Parts: sequence; C-alpha cells; structure tokens
Amino acid sequence: MTTTTESNRFIDVVRKLGADFAERAAAHDADGSFVAENYAALKQHKVFSAGVPADLGGGGATYTQLGDMLRELAHGCASTALALSMHSHLMAAAVWRHRHGQPGEALLRKIAESELVLVSTGAGDWIESVGRAERAEGGYKITAVKRFCSGAPAGDLLITTAPYDDPEKGGEVLHFPVSLRAPGVRVQDDWDTLGMRGTGSHSIELENVFVPDQAISLRRPRGQWHPSWNVVVTVAMPLITATYVGIAERAAQIARESATKRAADPIALQLLGELENCLATAQMALREMFEITNDYEVEPTVQHASRMLIRKTISANAAIATVTKAVELVGGGAFFRRQGLERLLRDVQGAQFHPLPEKKQLDFTGRVALGLSPV
Repeated sequence: MTTTTESNRFIDVVRKLGADFAERAAAHDADGSFVAENYAALKQHKVFSAGVPADLGGGGATYTQLGDMLRELAHGCASTALALSMHSHLMAAAVWRHRHGQPGEALLRKIAESELVLVSTGAGDWIESVGRAERAEGGYKITAVKRFCSGAPAGDLLITTAPYDDPEKGGEVLHFPVSLRAPGVRVQDDWDTLGMRGTGSHSIELENVFVPDQAISLRRPRGQWHPSWNVVVTVAMPLITATYVGIAERAAQIARESATKRAADPIALQLLGELENCLATAQMALREMFEITNDYEVEPTVQHASRMLIRKTISANAAIATVTKAVELVGGGAFFRRQGLERLLRDVQGAQFHPLPEKKQLDFTGRVALGLSPV
C-alpha cells in the first residue's frame, strides 16, 4: 500500500504504541479484559480522529493510511486493532458522506474535538435489525440487546438501528446514534470468547431509550437491501480485514524466525513457501479492496459491494490459512502460549464472522451476478 509522509507520521505513532501494546496483549487475552489503557494511549495521540479531514480538525489521514495503521497495530495487539477498526469504519462512512455532499460533518467535528469513540452494531443488526422501536411523543422508545459491540467499555456513541412497525408503511428499520451514557443504556459484561478477547465486544442493552425524531438519520424497508449498505460494505470491510491481514503478517514473521533455524530441512522450507503464498493472497485481496474504495471516490453500487465481499472472503480465508501454516511450521512449540502463535490462531478466526460469512457471500455474489436482489 502507498505510504506518504503523512502516513509515516501515523504509522510511526501506531508502531511505537503497538510495541507497548504487545507487552500487554497476552495478559488481556489471559483474563479477557478490555484493552482500556491502549484506548487511553490512542486517545492521547489523537488516533481516533486520524481519519477526520484536516479542515474539520482531524489528522487528515487518507483511507489507505487508516488501513496501514490498523495492519501495523495488529502486529502488536490484534484486539486493539480490531476494536479500533470498528470505530474507524463508522468514521470513514461519515467521511464518505461528507465528501459526497451528505450529512457527516457534524459527527466528524465531534470526533476531532473530543476523540469521540464510536461503537458499531451493524454486523449484528444487518438487514433485519434486532429489538423494537415504539412510537413516543417526539420520537421513539428503543428496547434491544445489541451484540458484538467492540470497544463498548470505552465507547461514547452507539451507532445502531431498531425495527419499527409503521402502521402505514409496514416494517421499517430506523438508524440513529445513542449516547452510551443515556438513561436506559447498559453495557453488559458478557464478552468471554475464543479469540479477540481484549476487544470488549460486550452486548449493550437498551431499555426504553428515548430517541428523538431529529436523531433518526435513515428509515429503510426492513428485510430489503438498501443502497446505504453499499456504502457500509465498501467502506467498512477493507479496514476490518486489514486487522486480520496484520495478524497473518505477524504470524509469518514468527514462522520465518523459526525457519531460519531449520534451513536444511526441506519440509520446513516447503511449509514456509506455502505460508508465503497464503500471505501474498491475503495481502493482494486486501490491496484490491482498498483500490475499490479508492480513497472514498467509489460509487457505492451493489456490484462494488459484491466485489468487495468476494475479496473479503479470499483475504480472510488466506489470513486464516497463513496463521494455520505458521503453527504447522513452528510445530509443537506453537502450542505454548508464550510463543504467541496460538493467540494469533484464535484471534484470526474472527475474520470469518464479519459480513459476510463465506456461504452467505457466495449466495450474495451469485444473486448479484444474475441481476437479482442481493438478499
């Protein structure tokens, strides 16, 4: 990926932070604790506003530079990188809207002013959304439990949705932000998982949370593909996938260090060659994802969304294969937690669960190829 002087500034920051985060990564993984001190350091260095345009008070990093930062950060602490990617893709969607004449400036200025941390529920809600919205005077009362809310313990603003049964239009999905300190909002302590254990991806409970009419940013038919998803998929998936490619790159580094001690072993050399092929595949697919987004100049069509999801599947599968091959190459030593590979192997499994899981992506892409509705 292209690196500029501005990118170097941010890359230098996250490289230094990542080295520090790496020393705590195993401890956060062991006890499943949120990477709170890492988030504090990211705030101190204004990383949360790095992608906000400079004329709005942010760091002015390009879209590709955000991806470079996440890949680099994943070398040190994958949980921190993934949690940051969830904030970053929401911010990036706002940048796209701002650059294309749509509302987004106000949110971006807030991020720049206070390093506001955004929390997403998009993947868990997807087309249908979960929970319920009930009409109230001047707005809606929202009741729901939202899962996989990465960075929730340190979040400021929840970007979410809720289904609403409109008496005239039928089933709709409302899009809106909610302060994580609003009455009726509670972060549950339920994130105890196989991997990415430091992301703090707790469920968030909303109990009769009031959302005023003016806070509703979008109303769409429930259960149908909406053009807004073309923006989300095209802007979000490269940043999220970048984290998993960063995990694969770190695993490859560990494997190469092991292979240098076994250069006379033809099996080790063959395994290393297979690993390098897998890693190159993951990196090439990721590079094409960023080329599609084209630093926010992409037209958000369902065809581009399908192209993006194809490459997400390819990159995710190749990243998982890279780490798996690294474990095979290192051998029994990879079984020990101090090596770090077993944590990478668990963390990289998360790649398959982000939209869309492979079988759903294949159905989506097949439908688009035939000119059908994607869902």
